[in-house]
Amino acid sequence: MKRDKAIFSIGTAAKLLEVHPRTLRIYEKEGLIKPVRRGTRRYYSMDNIQWINCIRKMIHEKGLNIAGIKEVLKYAPCWSIVGCPPETRAKCTAYLSAVGKDETEQ
Repeated sequence: MKRDKAIFSIGTAAKLLEVHPRTLRIYEKEGLIKPVRRGTRRYYSMDNIQWINCIRKMIHEKGLNIAGIKEVLKYAPCWSIVGCPPETRAKCTAYLSAVGKDETEQ
């Protein structure tokens, strides 16, 4: 399964993340996530699920609120804020994309 393929409905994603679907809607409204839309339905990929886990970690372990997360992300990538271990970064498409850009810019 491709990590970026949007296959999970909002209900399924919420169950996987152990959050209320409203939480996911709030993150979307705040611009922290952008699920794929098919008509009026939202679908989430494994990349989305991983990113939402990072958001939750920033909120619950680092003590940031949504406004704080949005502000910090302007200046630093999420993996440097959350402190993801190398094995997590190795699966993170945002990290891999950024590393690829840095290597091509040098």
